[in-house]
Amino acid sequence: MAIATTETETEIEAGIETVTVADLLAQLGDVPPERVIFRPYPPGTATEQDLIAYRSRGGHPCELVDGVLVEKAMGYEESALAAFILTCLMNFVRRHDLGIVVGADGPHRLVPGLVRYPDVAFASWDRFPGRRLPKEPIPGLVPDLAVEVLSAGNTRKEMERKLREYFSAGVRLVWYVDPPTRTVTVYTGVERLTVFDAAGTLDGGDVLPGFALPLTELWGVGQ
Repeated sequence: MAIATTETETEIEAGIETVTVADLLAQLGDVPPERVIFRPYPPGTATEQDLIAYRSRGGHPCELVDGVLVEKAMGYEESALAAFILTCLMNFVRRHDLGIVVGADGPHRLVPGLVRYPDVAFASWDRFPGRRLPKEPIPGLVPDLAVEVLSAGNTRKEMERKLREYFSAGVRLVWYVDPPTRTVTVYTGVERLTVFDAAGTLDGGDVLPGFALPLTELWGVGQ
């Protein structure tokens, strides 16, 4: 489906008190309840250490949002598409010595208490003092490019919220890849977007000048 951005604030941004499960789900972006982890309890008390501990025990990939562990929505096809994009970006970035590319296991603390795991992310060397990679498990690192491959479990409001968070934190470019419609929506701001159809060519804009990915190659994965 198409991704439409709005100026509507989330419940937490509007200062509305969360008192029911329905309030919590709305605050998180109308995510399905099966993606919300009530560990620790009550929800709203989770920390980065809880996130690390949950993953170390074999829990599903999660993000930390408003003190809540929220499972990432991802399927096999989405993972394959993300891996293809990662490979293309990695080859380009390494060839030109531009920075670091990570996959869905790469956490980013966008602001204190908010940890997101883009499906693919690029950060230029400017983000790394002395070109040294951070040693902490969850670095306070904002990528230049964040890529999200949409899954059936993602909601419109969830992705709208995530988009606002990315740009508020300092991300410069966001790609939303939508397998059912075979489109990629490129955001250079919350309300600045371009939609590429299956015949288009994705480029890196000002973030990755010279990068080009014909989308026929992306949608040809596995076919």
